[in-house]
Amino acid sequence: MANEQKNNVQGSPQNSQNNIENLNISQKSQTTQQLADVLPPLLLGTFAPKIDAKGRMAIPAKMRNQLGESIILARGQERCVYILPQEEFRRIAMKIQRTSMGNKAAREYLRVFLSGATEEEPDKQGRLVVPTMLREYAHLKDDIVVIGVGTRAEIWDKQAWEEYLAQKEDSYADITDDVLPEMEF
Repeated sequence: MANEQKNNVQGSPQNSQNNIENLNISQKSQTTQQLADVLPPLLLGTFAPKIDAKGRMAIPAKMRNQLGESIILARGQERCVYILPQEEFRRIAMKIQRTSMGNKAAREYLRVFLSGATEEEPDKQGRLVVPTMLREYAHLKDDIVVIGVGTRAEIWDKQAWEEYLAQKEDSYADITDDVLPEMEF
């Protein structure tokens, strides 16, 4: 009984260590939550919805909440269509606009990017209309792929995505050091 009381004394080394560990876990949990509140949603995965005759596609269920009510569709690189939460689109647009108007590349990028952007709201079934202009730009037919790319998603023609992925898979391991030089895997 006396030993149990000694171990339960608040000032004991074991209790202090437990309190520190609990505090560290609590701090880590709080820090993780704070980061989650600040960071944009992380869009992940590969999905294969269809585009119907009216140009509508179902937004993958796992992405709906992360994308929000107001979604921006825009021209992407390599002939895909970007799907962006409105906040992420605004962040990108503001960053580009801060670039000097004397920078020809920035002006050209801004023109192409913003002129091809549209704001869309999903219907009650979670479908989104992909405007004709963007379907033509990305050569989208009935079979498409939606991929999560962190802060955005991309819509690809299924065949174009499969070809792109087959082409890039071999070099995937080789470019790790260029893209993530400080990370160790």
